[in-house]
Amino acid sequence: MRGTNLGNWLIPEGYMFKFKGINSPKLINEAFMEIMGPEETKAFWKKYTAAYITEADIHYLKTTGMNSIRIPFNYRLFTDEDYLGENNPNHGFELLDKVIGWCKKEGIYIILDMHCAPGGQTGDNIDDGYGYPFLFKSPASQQLTINIWKRIATHYRNEPIILGYDLLNEPIAHYFDKNELNPYLEPLYKRITQAIRTVDKNHIMILGGAQWDSNMTMFGKPFDSKIIYTFHKYWTPTTVDVIQEYLDFRNKYNVPIYCGETGENNDKWIMEFRTLLEKNDISWHFWPYKKMESTAGIMFYNPPANYDKVIDYTEKNRATFEDIRKATPADREQMKASIYAILNNCRFENCTPNKGYIEALGLKTK
Repeated sequence: MRGTNLGNWLIPEGYMFKFKGINSPKLINEAFMEIMGPEETKAFWKKYTAAYITEADIHYLKTTGMNSIRIPFNYRLFTDEDYLGENNPNHGFELLDKVIGWCKKEGIYIILDMHCAPGGQTGDNIDDGYGYPFLFKSPASQQLTINIWKRIATHYRNEPIILGYDLLNEPIAHYFDKNELNPYLEPLYKRITQAIRTVDKNHIMILGGAQWDSNMTMFGKPFDSKIIYTFHKYWTPTTVDVIQEYLDFRNKYNVPIYCGETGENNDKWIMEFRTLLEKNDISWHFWPYKKMESTAGIMFYNPPANYDKVIDYTEKNRATFEDIRKATPADREQMKASIYAILNNCRFENCTPNKGYIEALGLKTK
């Protein structure tokens, strides 16, 4: 596998919007609600999901030489919780089915990644939760996670363009007691897998270790015949000792390992780490495909006019309703226009490839 992650599409991230303090979907949504109101915000998100990734994006990825992509998603897309302008438990299928159709046309394989699980599996902004990995202590959240994966597997059980299911992204951040929480991880993976196998015997289970998909010590002998173990690495040296423990794990159990996320660095680092992975027969999906005003990715787009005012608003104290009133923008319409301009700027035809980054991945720029 050689490809990228469709980050910031189904899970908006603050840093890819140039925000600092508001870094998860619900915090971004809250700020937009304060600026534009609920109806305009819902309308924005509906248009955003349609604009950010289009058929042209998927076709372009194919032309670079990529053969696969990883698609992060939020569990809320498969519930009646309000998310990205909808409260429709089939919204996730509606969005994914469209992209899957484009990928089938191009011959690009897909990994589906539950980036945000019920209750929160990480305990940081990336799971869009509440600051603690409550998933591992909540039977209700665990059952909802299992139910959603079973629904997804039922829907896609006969879809060969999907390679597999990345069950939980980066579980159990390093801020928490790993001795307490890590033992919960593999048993939950087993339960999810067992439920999926009642409807889908074909697709691969992709299991990430704890502490940002870096620690595999809690895993025993593989419990299913179709498993890939995944790790993520950022901002490390580009030497073999960084990945040696994963190579050892692969050799011990004779199982595939794969780098599901890496990147966010300069072109020299990207080339060196990609070369290291390939030298050791490790597939990769670099993070991310597209973001605003950055060379550390495959594509970038320009921030809209007056967008600095939007950023400034998000950095104001908004802890109480009085604070929100004091932070009220003088010209809501100008800020609304700037937010809505993202919809045009982020479209493929208005994006610019980062030539050096793409070449560092060993891919084609034309």
